Amino acid sequence: MTGRAIRISRRNVDALITSMALPVMLLLIFVYFFGGAIKTDTRSYVTYVVPGVLLLCAGFGSSNTAIAVTEDLKGGIIDRFRSLDIGGTQILTGHVFASVARNLIATTLVLALAFAIGFRPSATPAAWLAATAILLSFILALSWLSATVGLLAKSPEAAGGFTFFVSFLPYPSSAFVPTDTMPTWLRPFTDNQPVTQVIDSLRGLLLNQPVGTTPWVALAWCAGILAVSVGASGALFRRRTA
Repeated sequence: MTGRAIRISRRNVDALITSMALPVMLLLIFVYFFGGAIKTDTRSYVTYVVPGVLLLCAGFGSSNTAIAVTEDLKGGIIDRFRSLDIGGTQILTGHVFASVARNLIATTLVLALAFAIGFRPSATPAAWLAATAILLSFILALSWLSATVGLLAKSPEAAGGFTFFVSFLPYPSSAFVPTDTMPTWLRPFTDNQPVTQVIDSLRGLLLNQPVGTTPWVALAWCAGILAVSVGASGALFRRRTA
């Protein structure tokens, strides 16, 4: 199922290029268009913004999972899989693992470009490992959430609306500007939403800054999203294919 989902992604070239090129373009836009006007506590704005762009990258890549799941349901291939005694868990897991693979490629591209334009982390090997674990946990949780949305959507176009949600969520967070520069009424949300916790964890670990319990909070958010998504997707799959 994972191999099938990856082959589908390879054939959908325009969506694959968009999901990988858009985060790269956003990184360049934020660094060169807006970076000179934004003041942060890091050595350079590119060093500050990379964790946020990595999460944007994860959002764009994961949103394609919702469309792929909806297309499977709409095209009737699910009925054939069920006649072969292939369960919903295997089908959805294949889409999720393919999403993780796509995101790893896009993340590698973004990091390579970031290093080329001045990103200079000071993380230890242990901090790199912790940051990678947190990012993978977020990608996995977001991919399962996207698969759940695909089961809820009635059409691939409706599933594509998930892209707006995941691409918007990093903006009211610490992804691109410090949250203390935002209006007071907005800060309770920006400081406590899951994207901020993940970004602050990645930024602190990569820049060798104190992170406190933030990584554990981020992992708890990822575990919660994953648990709810896996449970909901199982119930929705049974209802949609009954």
